[in-house]
Amino acid sequence: MPGKILNYYAGGNTARGFHNLFSSNLQGLQRLFILKGGPGTGKSTLMKELGKRWAELGYDLEYIHCGSDNGSIDGVIIPALQVGIVDGTAPHVIEPEAPGAIEEYVNLGEAWDHSKLAPRTADIQRISASIRECYQQAYETFAAALRIHDEWEKPYIANLDFTKANVLTAELIESLFAGRKGTGEGLAKHRFLGAATPKGPVDFIQNLTEELPHRYFLKGRPGSGKSTLLKKLAAHAEQNGFAVEVYHCGFDPNSLDMVIVRELGWAIFDSTAPHEHFPDRDGDRVIDMYERIITPGTDEVYADEIAAISKRYKEAMNVATGHLAQAKALHDELEAIYIDSMDYSIVDDLRERIHEQIALRAKAKQPVQED
Repeated sequence: MPGKILNYYAGGNTARGFHNLFSSNLQGLQRLFILKGGPGTGKSTLMKELGKRWAELGYDLEYIHCGSDNGSIDGVIIPALQVGIVDGTAPHVIEPEAPGAIEEYVNLGEAWDHSKLAPRTADIQRISASIRECYQQAYETFAAALRIHDEWEKPYIANLDFTKANVLTAELIESLFAGRKGTGEGLAKHRFLGAATPKGPVDFIQNLTEELPHRYFLKGRPGSGKSTLLKKLAAHAEQNGFAVEVYHCGFDPNSLDMVIVRELGWAIFDSTAPHEHFPDRDGDRVIDMYERIITPGTDEVYADEIAAISKRYKEAMNVATGHLAQAKALHDELEAIYIDSMDYSIVDDLRERIHEQIALRAKAKQPVQED
């Protein structure tokens, strides 16, 4: 039976610039292949091909997706083998902790024909500079959108009953944990459940929660305390010995969107736009923060103000997404230059070398493992 694939992001284009959570998800790995090479060198394809092969052998995988390219991945992890393969180029540069012992650089640039690239130097530099400018414009526009979002939160924060919020938090801690302790030392892995991409917001909530019997959908408004509640639940889980998956907001990484404790079989997440989902199976429950802790009638009192803020916010987000789309189009131009200079048979050889090393590790851990 093919292995299951867990999908998430470990880096994101956010209102605070590019935010990197890779190191949190690489902790505990005993073998890490760090791919180097420019655009178009086949890093994502290499990782997908290896991932497909090991999934077909029955291993569960984690795919780390690329927020800047909807069709690419930035990494693949085989948890059972404690092996990872990641794109180690900017903006998610990965520094090895035990070079040679754990981490190994794999340079796909070996497959370049430098004689074909050299005449295109000016084009490469021009396009690269334009890509950097697009990202800078995207980050500045996301930052402006965050300031608008802060305006949106103010009327709800002003009408939030903090006593009721604390009661709700205590109720959920009692319900979700019931005084139980975890079987480990408390390990948190920080990720993004979704991202702002060139095609707009994308999330993997359904994939991340499909194996869990209990899902809690947090509904509410900006500023209604969803992230604060999630932070308290994550801290409680970690302090009590549970392995906890902490999913940050792809727009504002200082906020949280979801917490999962698989040992207890539950996920609780912000289920409002742009990642709005609705209960569709047994074990799903809605928790409406607006109804529980916000002064009744707040929506109506501030309706005109909120409508104007919402409009400005959506406009800013659309502009920022446009900058990401332009960066992707330019990146495709840059890839085309490198693709023309590549000898992919060399990349194939590098892929097979990685596969063979993983296979050796698999045989050492599980002697009856066929390649």
